[in-house]
Amino acid sequence: MNYRMILYSLGWILNFEALFLAPSLIVALIYRESAGISILITAVICAAVGSLIVLRKPKRLKIFAREGFIITALSWILLSIFGALPFVMSGYIPSMVDAVFEVASGFTTTGASILTDVEALPHCLLFWRSFTHWVGGMGVLVFIIAVLPLAGGSNMYLMKAESPGPSVKKLVPQVKSTATILYKLYIAITVLELVVLLLGRMPLFDAITLTFGTAGTGGFGVLNDSVGSYTVFQQVVITIFMILFGVNFNAYYLLYKHRVKDALKNSEIITYFCIIIAAIVMITINICSMYGSVGMALKDAAFQVGSIITTTGYSTTDFNLWPAFSRTILVMLMFCGACAGSTGGGIKVSRIVMAFKTVIKELDYFIHPNNVRKVKVDGKQVEHTVIRSVNVFVMAYLFVFAASLLLITLDNLDLVTNFTAVAATINNIGPGLGLVGPAANYSLYSPFAKIVLTFDMIAGRLELFPVLILFSWHTWKR
Repeated sequence: MNYRMILYSLGWILNFEALFLAPSLIVALIYRESAGISILITAVICAAVGSLIVLRKPKRLKIFAREGFIITALSWILLSIFGALPFVMSGYIPSMVDAVFEVASGFTTTGASILTDVEALPHCLLFWRSFTHWVGGMGVLVFIIAVLPLAGGSNMYLMKAESPGPSVKKLVPQVKSTATILYKLYIAITVLELVVLLLGRMPLFDAITLTFGTAGTGGFGVLNDSVGSYTVFQQVVITIFMILFGVNFNAYYLLYKHRVKDALKNSEIITYFCIIIAAIVMITINICSMYGSVGMALKDAAFQVGSIITTTGYSTTDFNLWPAFSRTILVMLMFCGACAGSTGGGIKVSRIVMAFKTVIKELDYFIHPNNVRKVKVDGKQVEHTVIRSVNVFVMAYLFVFAASLLLITLDNLDLVTNFTAVAATINNIGPGLGLVGPAANYSLYSPFAKIVLTFDMIAGRLELFPVLILFSWHTWKR
């Protein structure tokens, strides 16, 4: 175990968090807000501690899978703890547990909040909340890999540990170049959405923060009603970009390289859009009687389907009031999630496709035991190790989900609230149903329950195993 390299990497994480705080400090100066002092103090603390740690460079820079998982999990925990300090020091969120919950929700792009009045926060703290979405969307370590030769050629272990989906592939031979390409695409689409929202006459501050939330599929807004107060055009733009950020970024790279056929024939992306269209049609028909026109019902249905399946968590209406049929579809979309290699959370469409094809294969085996049938995706045979990893992930997912649900029931809230609270946090969505619906928040939970849900957010964002491995005795053996 290369402990020194782990510590060295965490030191760089703190240095970069100090850098991430800089834009929020600029916002505080622009609006002349005293809360900027707490941001400045936090940045100084992060830079001081991080600089001390990285003073002595490790002799062995190479890391392996074990160190990669540990660095990834501890990085996100560290980011959440230090990132919570501005809220605590400024007094806007006095409780450290609440502040860590809020910031972990930001970095993991969950969007679950304990705040009862978002608009009471100063601009600089609102900006910090939303900026954590953008940073966490593509991944903090992916960003660092793009700008820093951190691990002496073994960066792939960090990227695999942090990137969502059953498999992570290099777009180009060098991992550093792959990370750079991903962030260039990420920034390009982010800027495009910002420009379109500004052309739609959205205020600059709102456009920037909502773009951060959309790009990271996070869901933190700057108004108490999320996105409900904005114009129909602005809501439609956000709907489109939420869905676009839920697509595997490899597809955008293929489009950039003019390989349009390769990008569009991906079965996961086709399934992703088919699910979205089917859900929008069914919900629109189901809620049409609640609206004055089919167009408005379609607009809200499309927005909420896009928001939930991409695990963004924005809302234009209180879907908690929709019929049971529509709410059930939304809950199912919570578990589905977006594409692998996107900024979205959830189980991922690719895993669902593979699991479905595995079931079909097994049914065929029962009928024709002598037939040899392989699971194929996009015409290519899926290796047994990939299928096994999908099965293991699903089992670990169910275990963590059940354990979390059992633990938070100690607060004696109703089953719908607890079930969807766990679903919304482990899938990085934000709002659930019942007492944690889009018009409510998570402030009603006890500190212990918030710790459990914070764990779910981080574990869900990192696909469980980097966090679960911290609890294994074998992990820490030399």
